[in-house]
Amino acid sequence: MEQASSGSTEQASPGAAGTSSPPAARLTLFTLTTLVIGSMVGAGVFSLPSRFAEETGVAGALIAWAIAGTGMLMLAFVFQSLAVRRPDLDAGVYAYAKAGFGEYVGFFSAFGYWASSCVGNVTYWVLIMSTVGAIWPALGEGDTALAVVLSSAGLWAFFLMIRRGVKEATAINRIVTVAKVVPILVFVVLALVYFDPGIFAGNWGGADYAGSLFSQVRGTMLATVFVFLGVEGASVYSRHAKRREDVGRATLLGFVSVFAIFASVVIVSYGILPMDRIAGLRQPSMAGVLEEAVGTWGKVFISVGLIVSVLGAYLAWTLMAAEVLFVAAKDDDMPRFLRRANRADVPVPALLLTTLLTQVVLVVTAFSSDAFNFALDLTSALSLIPYLLAAAFAAKTGLRPDPRTTGGRTSGRETTIALVATLYTAFLLYAAGLRFVLISFILYAPATILFVMARREQGRRLFSPRELLILAVSVAGAVLGVVALAADWISL
Repeated sequence: MEQASSGSTEQASPGAAGTSSPPAARLTLFTLTTLVIGSMVGAGVFSLPSRFAEETGVAGALIAWAIAGTGMLMLAFVFQSLAVRRPDLDAGVYAYAKAGFGEYVGFFSAFGYWASSCVGNVTYWVLIMSTVGAIWPALGEGDTALAVVLSSAGLWAFFLMIRRGVKEATAINRIVTVAKVVPILVFVVLALVYFDPGIFAGNWGGADYAGSLFSQVRGTMLATVFVFLGVEGASVYSRHAKRREDVGRATLLGFVSVFAIFASVVIVSYGILPMDRIAGLRQPSMAGVLEEAVGTWGKVFISVGLIVSVLGAYLAWTLMAAEVLFVAAKDDDMPRFLRRANRADVPVPALLLTTLLTQVVLVVTAFSSDAFNFALDLTSALSLIPYLLAAAFAAKTGLRPDPRTTGGRTSGRETTIALVATLYTAFLLYAAGLRFVLISFILYAPATILFVMARREQGRRLFSPRELLILAVSVAGAVLGVVALAADWISL
């Protein structure tokens, strides 16, 4: 059996014979809010200037942020509403899909959310190595052999730290969240001081390469999804909340704070450099923008802030990824070995599997032509199905009475918000494009092995007729994805 860092043996959570579950750590509103902010403020914000400049000018950026802000706010309201209406459901994204659409769909939601977290964690290490690579060329843009080795050492060091306990890890996250927001705010203030209205006006309509306004906005959608991933952070960690109502409050507080920061970072950058030059900046592009404004020290300042920010986000996402596997195993939707937790309330087998997948993806993305952007977009695409299912479940609770829903059903306002959130996430799937949908299927289909293991442990029939249909669709999508990669119709 695994040993905790304190030397204690792991204990199985409820459902494992002969053992009892350790008491869950209890988190305050402030800690839950920092989990949300810490989850969202990571690698994405430091890459936003060039990501947007590659696709659109000021006008398109304003429209994109309006759409993304409205859509993600609706999604935040969905998680707030469900936290109150269905307090019996923990690990929000996964639990909502299962409650609304069945065990197999819930399993896919859990796996997709978990896999997106693992792939997202890869972007953090790639960006750290790319940042250091500006002064140590052997690291390249985070995709060299040395960069992979150093990143691997870092992710396993975090594994050992998180094993020490949830309380210790979230305490570190509170400190890091405050520390990493400061350089981003400094960037916005300095960019405003050096803001050039003439450059800003020249970037208004977009460069010749940007295309139509619709294509510009569509091109930014995956970037906005990535930076808002984590809005559900408090919901995922709801079993640890001291008060259930704090889950919804933390979600909204975190979202509003982060939205204001992200939109400001993009818009003020257009007042420093022409968009074609911003688009060509090395990642993290925020450092290049500030270097243009104030000199070399600005690049160093942002680079240090990035490393702190990314390590904090990696911590928060690793915690949430392991939590999803753990709760899914407790609900018999994942194999039983994933339901074990040590005396420090850490689901070590789930944490180990999370670290292993991150390690595998880290190696794979090193062979991509653009490791950072590929991992970023794949993270966004993998998260869309869990988000869509959560929003659809919220709409369903408003359209059909359910005795398990507090108040019988959600209000008309909540139902309307859920329907808007559902349409928004469906549009995001369209914006992602066929490439990332097919690559997502390549990951989803083999994951069914875990579902089969769980069903066999329970002595149940492996698939119902409806579940067989879902399996057939996922396998067909995976096969098509493999063929598309082999034929060079799509690429990593």
